[in-house]
Amino acid sequence: MAVVSIVKLSELEGAKRIDPEFYHPENVISKKILEKVGTRRIKDCFCSVRQIFDPQRHVLNDTAFVFNLSDVKSFFLSGGKIALSSDDVGSAKKMFSQNDVLISRLRPYLKEVSFIGFNGKIKLCSTEFIVLRQKNKNYYPEVLFSFLITPQVQNILLWSISGTEHPRFHEDYFLNLKLPNFTPETQNKIKELVNDAWKFFSNSQSLYSQAENLLLEELGLKDFMPKYELSYTANISEAFKAHRIDAEYFQPAYDTIVEKIIEYSNGHTSLLNFVDSIKPDFDPTKYPDKTFSYVELADVDESIGIIHSANEVKGEEAPSRARRVLKQNDVIISSVEGSLEKVALVNEEYEGSLASTGFFQFRAIKILPQVLLVLSKSIVVQFQLKKECAGTILTAVPTESLKRILIPIIPDETQQKIASLVQQSHEARRKAKELLEEAKRKVEEAIENEIGK
Repeated sequence: MAVVSIVKLSELEGAKRIDPEFYHPENVISKKILEKVGTRRIKDCFCSVRQIFDPQRHVLNDTAFVFNLSDVKSFFLSGGKIALSSDDVGSAKKMFSQNDVLISRLRPYLKEVSFIGFNGKIKLCSTEFIVLRQKNKNYYPEVLFSFLITPQVQNILLWSISGTEHPRFHEDYFLNLKLPNFTPETQNKIKELVNDAWKFFSNSQSLYSQAENLLLEELGLKDFMPKYELSYTANISEAFKAHRIDAEYFQPAYDTIVEKIIEYSNGHTSLLNFVDSIKPDFDPTKYPDKTFSYVELADVDESIGIIHSANEVKGEEAPSRARRVLKQNDVIISSVEGSLEKVALVNEEYEGSLASTGFFQFRAIKILPQVLLVLSKSIVVQFQLKKECAGTILTAVPTESLKRILIPIIPDETQQKIASLVQQSHEARRKAKELLEEAKRKVEEAIENEIGK
């Protein structure tokens, strides 16, 4: 349905913008709400940190954590990479600290908002983040963070985007947004909720790491990293047998992992002996009026193997690749090179959701699904999938290659321990999500109360 806004020339807010998106009703209404409930602007209470680490001019004297836009998981930073030298940093990065708030200004990543709950080593992030640091002690960063993830702010930022190649919102426009007024009691409650959410989030990471370490220790692969060889040879008979002549396929590092699996004392088997590989044969267009949740690669939080979000889509509008129907305890694994680490265990919330054909979908038969998840995310399966990648324009793992994937047969007692840790990890992440939703709800309620006065 078409949306029409009529704005007088005298009401252009001094923004020097005549693009219609900027005056979308959602933007106009949300701005009016903030103008009514706020007196201070973001820039009055927080400064935009512009301290840059340029690897071309600066020397890294200590280990640094480096984060990109895609490293925001469930509104907290996770993953990233460790830089040991200036060269490891790559391009210029912004520096940030504990208790800062980060928000992406690029359109595809508007919801990448993060409160920084951890301290420690040097922290660097993409220059596409705006880094906000508290300068008014009467307005907590946890409250700003909760405010930025509300629908009102997200609507304003979405419709304030400008540019073509890399659309983004202007920092000055963002910093001039009004902040709602909160009572000290409300601020303290929101602060408590966000800090508790961070603790649960951090605990979920720790529990999953314990599960992975337990698996790798069982297999004798703890801290094991196969060495990539710069040069090696392969017999032509092997090439003909595999129908492959690309050098990457014969990289010895991949074979090293397979040898470790074969040497495992409790035995090994084909992956397909322990799981059902589900075919993508569902056609949502046969249900044109039904609304489905649709899971894509971007909806997977690979840090602990969960689906963190999904988009709603009508059956008649579903993408052609939406051909998988998920069931609880299915394990989905990306088949696309460059995102093989996108692995998730389907929980009850996403039962019946559609998923992209860019995933493999496995249903455990003779292995616990939580153990299948950890195996699939570990070097045990990841290295084998990487070896099998083929193609040119879109390099991916062919379905027929799954019959060559080997997995170790993990003892039942060890499986139970791994499964328990994964369950605790996912429960902690669920709790963190609930607490953040409650914090956001507190902000929305406070805004509604101000409007009602």
